[in-house]
Amino acid sequence: MTKPQIIIPDNTGFHNSSDYTKRLEKEKTYRDLSTIIVCPTRGMIPARIVQSWQGMIRPMNQKVMGPIFMEGMEVGEAYNQVIKMILENEELSKFKFILTLEEDNAPPPDGLMKLYESIDDYDAVGGLYWTKGEGGQPMCYGDPKAVPLNFIPQIPLPESLTPCNGLGMGFTLFRMEMLKDKRFEYGSWFKTKQEVAANGAVQVYTQDLWFFQKAREFGYKFACDARVRVGHYDASNQVMW
Repeated sequence: MTKPQIIIPDNTGFHNSSDYTKRLEKEKTYRDLSTIIVCPTRGMIPARIVQSWQGMIRPMNQKVMGPIFMEGMEVGEAYNQVIKMILENEELSKFKFILTLEEDNAPPPDGLMKLYESIDDYDAVGGLYWTKGEGGQPMCYGDPKAVPLNFIPQIPLPESLTPCNGLGMGFTLFRMEMLKDKRFEYGSWFKTKQEVAANGAVQVYTQDLWFFQKAREFGYKFACDARVRVGHYDASNQVMW
């Protein structure tokens, strides 16, 4: 039973009477958040991972397409080919963001929404996930203030953004404009490299750090969002790292 009261009408509404500008600025839902999700895969994605993707919140009334799958390709080449396809398509090239999502990563339901919140001052932001195994390292590489440029793993700031030189690509949001920069070798944004240089030095790069090194040299900025805790799934042992 309702409490007896004298009703003095005030139909302003909760949101109209609140400081709605701060909330809308944080959520960014009034901006163009058009996003293409891409995923390299060997062809079989664990049910536990698919379940996490199905629960991922997408921004209302925004264009979010995908995942587009690249099956059976070397991972660097998979990213090169799908980005090339996107940039050469009249409609897809107008999207504002690309979200890379890999077949063993389980983002939280609000992960994408949080990456939108945190990307304002950066060209790519990634959720926090770790290399597999007992001695796992955070996928948050290099202090931007350090000289020379390096990719030493950093300790991410809890519940906050950590500026860095490089990220993994398991759950990372990229600005499309960065990928259109003509200083990159077109069609070869990502390279997996294992070779001995002329001076005898061994050069080993995964496709992600190859890209991030080039992008940092061009002045782009990145950060790891530790609010977005992404699981890294070892399907053979059924362990989420």
